[in-house]
Amino acid sequence: MPDQTCAHIKAVTTVKHAKRRECDECVKIGARWVHLRTCQECGTTLCCDNSPNRHASKHARASGHPVIASAEPGERWLYCFPDDIFTEY
Repeated sequence: MPDQTCAHIKAVTTVKHAKRRECDECVKIGARWVHLRTCQECGTTLCCDNSPNRHASKHARASGHPVIASAEPGERWLYCFPDDIFTEY
């Protein structure tokens, strides 16, 4: 299956990786998360949509930062929220 790409993903020239293994926002409120995602615009690491607080998608909507990378060990993919596209790297 060929990778689909969009202008937002093509604009990512260097993938930003998580600096810490925790959701920045969940830590502030004492919440738990399922998986982590790293914003490719600002580098913040937040929880996924399977997590109760869905901080990564909330961040994307509020900030206009469109692309996240999985922050999970062994996963190498990007996702664009506005275009609903995944691609591996």
